[in-house]
Amino acid sequence: MPLRPDIDVPAGDPTAGEASSGDIRILGALALELAPGSDAAQPWLPQQAAAQLAAAIAHDLAGFQGEAMQLELVIVGAHYDAVELLRPGWPLHHELDQLAARAPRAHGTGDGEGGRVIAFGAHGGQLPGTLAPSPEHAGGPLRLVPWLLGGPAEVVATVGDAFERDLLERGMAGAGTALLAQELFGLKVEHARYLTLHDLAAMMALQYEHGGIAALWPVLEAALLSPGSEQWLDAPPEPLLHYCDGEARIALFSPAAWRARYASEVAADDARLERRFELFQARQRQFAAVLGAHGVPVTFAHCGNAAAPDL
Repeated sequence: MPLRPDIDVPAGDPTAGEASSGDIRILGALALELAPGSDAAQPWLPQQAAAQLAAAIAHDLAGFQGEAMQLELVIVGAHYDAVELLRPGWPLHHELDQLAARAPRAHGTGDGEGGRVIAFGAHGGQLPGTLAPSPEHAGGPLRLVPWLLGGPAEVVATVGDAFERDLLERGMAGAGTALLAQELFGLKVEHARYLTLHDLAAMMALQYEHGGIAALWPVLEAALLSPGSEQWLDAPPEPLLHYCDGEARIALFSPAAWRARYASEVAADDARLERRFELFQARQRQFAAVLGAHGVPVTFAHCGNAAAPDL
């Protein structure tokens, strides 16, 4: 099942202001691929600089699909790691949507012929709401400036379909936008392109495949796409994992139960047994760390036998 790059803002959400109408949003990001060894001097921008970048992004997006200029564009002048965008409920984009709903119309930078362009930058060294990038995830080679588009449903659908179909192939940012982002953030950009969250998720799935943790992706995809769903990872020699009720439960086996499930062919006094158990535990911790980085709650469930009925 594909991951759609849009969200529903519940009409009954009392914190989402006037934008809480159930309209879909197109969720995406400006992806900045950094040169090796490049570190960003500025994790976020002051308000005026954020508005400059927003205007450049609006110009680019309208160039990919003309009707995009009819939609309201919201960005934050900050860059993030992919794991900060790919989280259940899309909390970073949802926060942008909520803040935009409360922004007076005078805060837009549109010219009256199209949708508003709303940029959130730092005031007094702080970004509004919960938009501050996590220092824990700073320093990666791919940094993402999130944006969202909203407006009339028929226009959103048209633009969203076009972006989903074409943006990954021809979504290179304008040279002026790439240079502006490089200058404002104080980094060296090798490539700058636009992505929908669907595109970003596909890139992350490929990255995890190359990193040897492809087995975990179906669980992450379920958490992102339908947090209320259920998904099992039951594929020895991988850890046993059950995603349900919005959390991932990892089976914590006793040594005897682990041996019965994963190493029944190894003699109990074999020196390899302890080493294999240690590697298995390291794999569990790796999976827990990846899930946690994506905002998926993780619990370890003690299981007394190999069947793990308590998971």
